[in-house]
Amino acid sequence: MKFLNKMERKFGKYAIQNLTFWLIGFYVLGYIIEFTMPNVVSYLTLEPYYIMHGEVWRLISWILIPPSTSMIFLIFMLMCYYFIGISIERVIGTFRYNVYMIGGILLTAISAMALYGINYWVTGKLLIGIGGYYSTNYINMSLFLTFAVLFPNVQFQLYFLIPIRAKWMGLIEFIWAAFSFISGNLAERVAILASLANFLIFYLSTRNYNRVSPKEIHRKQVYRQQMRQPQGVTRHKCAICGRTEKDGDNLEFRFCSKCEGNYEYCQDHLFTHQHIKRS
Repeated sequence: MKFLNKMERKFGKYAIQNLTFWLIGFYVLGYIIEFTMPNVVSYLTLEPYYIMHGEVWRLISWILIPPSTSMIFLIFMLMCYYFIGISIERVIGTFRYNVYMIGGILLTAISAMALYGINYWVTGKLLIGIGGYYSTNYINMSLFLTFAVLFPNVQFQLYFLIPIRAKWMGLIEFIWAAFSFISGNLAERVAILASLANFLIFYLSTRNYNRVSPKEIHRKQVYRQQMRQPQGVTRHKCAICGRTEKDGDNLEFRFCSKCEGNYEYCQDHLFTHQHIKRS
């Protein structure tokens, strides 16, 4: 998070506003190409063999290949992806959303090239025909998993009929990814891992680990023990002035996380006292 904060201060002004709108635009262009010039699609795939032989545009052009769906659900799907994308961008910010989406694209491209190189180094054979396994399907899957984490109780109408919350749809997506990973070939497994890695990086980098630190756990245990004391005994006492909750209904007390020991202070001395160090 510190690294992202530094990067955002330096490069945040270059972030693409409403990135989802442009990605949806690429999908629409991809659908037009797919229905009007289907033979052209084979020149857009992320195929490492052809990239190494000069067709470098494939490193980018594969994002034009849209998620597979029927024409009946096309508009609904695009609207759904747009809603999910802008919702995530509003929560995590434009710069972080750019890092998430562009990072997913880069991880997918790097994983494809790495698989091609490792296979040639191990077997001495050129790997051809894996480009079809690298598409935006898995990136969109990781995007939906992120949405399910941020908005678990948002309700969707599955097939316009069945109400289902985002957290359960996210679980279904994860199970489907696990099944595809087990039953798929090596290229498909690498593509799934690349997309899930992007989701895990986001998830782990946004957790608050202070709440599970030993010091914080001990502080909460002490607080719960003090709250169980009989009513005749005061539960709070300022280590500076000695005031308790009985000295005023508006008094608030907090433990100081920087003091070594269980020292509690009223609101007047919480930020003004000298921290106690045992050593």
